Amino acid sequence: MTLVKICGITSPDDALFAAEAGASALGFNFWPGSKRYITPEAAAPIIAALPPGILKVGVFVDAADSEVISAAAQAGLDVVQLHGHSGPPPAIRHWLAFSATDPGIRETMKISGAEAFLIDTPAGAERGGTGRTFDWSLVRDLGGRIVLAGGLGPDNVAEAIRQVRPWGVDACSKLESAPGRKDPVKVKEFIRAARSVTS
Repeated sequence: MTLVKICGITSPDDALFAAEAGASALGFNFWPGSKRYITPEAAAPIIAALPPGILKVGVFVDAADSEVISAAAQAGLDVVQLHGHSGPPPAIRHWLAFSATDPGIRETMKISGAEAFLIDTPAGAERGGTGRTFDWSLVRDLGGRIVLAGGLGPDNVAEAIRQVRPWGVDACSKLESAPGRKDPVKVKEFIRAARSVTS
């Protein structure tokens, strides 16, 4: 079954609704440059209130290993998602994030110890969360554990899964009523659409 991650969680209500609607994972953005930024201190009680079995993912951009490890412990994360990370990753459970047009993705995947690789739409300084898709053929034959992101919503996630067959899918901006605030109807429809695709 495809992992379904709802990212950009900033409130207890959104977190609990997404979990109850059937999300596999929730993402919390610890990058201060994000419209969906949340501190580890604020994320901790939200994460503590989640039911068992929900993967708690922390999103970090250009962050030092010490910052990542400290925030992961403070917030109660299960896995960290690293954007712009160079050099050996921290010795904790992690995903590496790339833009779809980044060079060397295939080579990095071969030698990396990452659990999965999130592939997003090129976004420049925004580093994701743009609501735009990219050409899925760029990642269709990468192999490995791909988490497909970038402009996914209730209208296209089923087709994305059929075309790419990713390990997981990740959505954020197309499920919102405002930055950092989820639309319950869109979240429910997204999860239903993703679950409608059988292997």
